[in-house]
Amino acid sequence: MENKKLNLRFSIIAIIILTAAMSRLIPHLPNFAPIGGMALFGAVYCSNRLWAFIIPVVSMWISDLVLNNVMYAQYFDNFVWIYSGSLFVYGAFAFITLWGIFILQKTNIVNLISAVLGASVIFFIVSNFGVWLTSGMYPNTFDGLLVCYIAGIPFFRNTLLGDIFYTGILFATFEMLAYKFPALRVRQGIDK
Repeated sequence: MENKKLNLRFSIIAIIILTAAMSRLIPHLPNFAPIGGMALFGAVYCSNRLWAFIIPVVSMWISDLVLNNVMYAQYFDNFVWIYSGSLFVYGAFAFITLWGIFILQKTNIVNLISAVLGASVIFFIVSNFGVWLTSGMYPNTFDGLLVCYIAGIPFFRNTLLGDIFYTGILFATFEMLAYKFPALRVRQGIDK
């Protein structure tokens, strides 16, 4: 019976994260995306820390496959498994997940706000560094890096708004489900 509860919890968490990743297929403002919310949600609700990293990254990769090979296919010559900046986006996921594990050991409103702000800043720093390093749009100099970060500032607002929105939706969805189905409260490994 305990294994069924754990499998149900794991499945619900994975479905919530995959659904969030697939929401990227819906038209949205630039950078208004579930990235920070998915990583923070995984950090809190996946008690197996390895899955906290794997589920969001794999979900994001699946949505990237659809985006890059269906919606944006005209921009690529061949089928795209991984694009040049994806390693930086997935790296940002890892850093945001680590940040969430660290800051959300106790989930309260102050820690959640800190986690969301940190997630947005981490994504901004890591993803813009990746654009600077891999896109060829900016010279690979310190000045080029600064110009890249300055060019990214207008997108930060939407990143922050997306992180607030999706973190709220993901956490609220799971908590409502756990209220209705208490078996979801069972945690793998350790309890918090």
